[in-house]
Amino acid sequence: MAAMRGAAWVVLTLTGRVVNDIVSFVVFTILDVIDVVLCFVFKVLDFVVEAEWKPCYCSSPKEAIMSSGKILVSEQGASKIVCLCSSKLQLEDISDTLYARPSLVSEVSRSTVKELRRLKVEGERNGTKRSTYTINSTIVEMLQGKMGGHHSHPIPRWSDCDCKTCTSWRSSCKDTLFVRAEGGYDKAREDVLFIHGFISSSAFWTETLFPNFSAAAKSKYRLIAVDLLGFGRSPKPTDSLYTLREHVDMIERSVLEAHKVKSFHIVAHSLGCILALAIAVKHPDAVKSLTLLAPPYFPVPKGEQGSQYVLRRVAPRRVWPLIAFGASIGCWYEHISRTVCLIICKNHRLWEFITKLITRNRIRTFLIDGFFCHTHYAAWHTLHNIICGSASKIDGYLEAVRDQLKCRVTMFHGRDDELLPVECSYAVQSKIPRAQVKVVEKKDHITLVVGRQKAFARELEEIWNKTSD
Repeated sequence: MAAMRGAAWVVLTLTGRVVNDIVSFVVFTILDVIDVVLCFVFKVLDFVVEAEWKPCYCSSPKEAIMSSGKILVSEQGASKIVCLCSSKLQLEDISDTLYARPSLVSEVSRSTVKELRRLKVEGERNGTKRSTYTINSTIVEMLQGKMGGHHSHPIPRWSDCDCKTCTSWRSSCKDTLFVRAEGGYDKAREDVLFIHGFISSSAFWTETLFPNFSAAAKSKYRLIAVDLLGFGRSPKPTDSLYTLREHVDMIERSVLEAHKVKSFHIVAHSLGCILALAIAVKHPDAVKSLTLLAPPYFPVPKGEQGSQYVLRRVAPRRVWPLIAFGASIGCWYEHISRTVCLIICKNHRLWEFITKLITRNRIRTFLIDGFFCHTHYAAWHTLHNIICGSASKIDGYLEAVRDQLKCRVTMFHGRDDELLPVECSYAVQSKIPRAQVKVVEKKDHITLVVGRQKAFARELEEIWNKTSD
């Protein structure tokens, strides 16, 4: 009887996978087409509303990058941008997943363009005359002039909110991040830096953990939570491509330098774990402990292209589970995700009011606030340049933490995390054998903290106290 139940379960599982694969193929093929249509729609709307035809990564990645005032450099398949920082030229990595996301529609479009070009070349060789479309050169020059502008916009784009919270389109070289610091009342204080994950804000920490730390902890530790560049109440500049270097530089300027932090503990969640590792490697003697929550680490198999492999793992183009479907929408579709931001983020004040009215739940409200307070431009570039683009760097960071840092390394992971499986933390442990992995049963990517904030606050205090001792 047990054998029959086991066999039936296997059959049902395989059937479910096949159905999921078939439905996913159909749904994402339709979404591929919709994204192409939306690309044209947004170009027209941008030109009508702002008199500017915005470049995007579907048509011209070079144009999209250079429109931010950066110079694109490509060598052996890798892409970098050149920027001027402190009178020095620096190279910053950008992810090829920004402009290379394979799909059926893109492959068909690319093949069609190649075939048309081939026919055109053959026609010119044979002296045959074919009908072609022509565009007035004056219009072309006008569009190129609009698309090649290297200035930052003093006002927000029409599809983004312009309230005080959404400080969109400020220059990244002048502003600092929004930082909230509490505690540390004793002279011999220690600092703790909290870094949130993707589409979140400092409220992820300040509304959950900060009120639950003990009086002794608040007296001894200065708790510092930051809104990452492009999120929450931090600037969301147009002249930024939200690369790893830009995020780390802004944290250093806004926290380490502004608050005169010399040595500190780091607590980071999800995407923030990558930034935490980069900061730890850059300041090896200053980091006292490293606590990573659901780190997005996927060891890249030999022969695989790192960024593309991570993209497929984080966003597998599946309709189930729902969190994978949402991640796939955000990662694969530049214009569909912009449409979502247009509906949700531009009208975030209305949605926040409705949510508070209906739920009367502060925790759920602050989570939605974090989800609303960003721009599509910031989220799109951060997602690709940090999560996918760091694939070639994260192994080096982990090895540096293992070999060069002596700090305590602890990881927490929810057993039911469907976005980043528990294997991610164990993969980190395989690179840093001294790291400790704590798996929390019946918790997922968010409830790893939210809903167990009191217990987690005690666990963090224990880690810091043992490190200090």
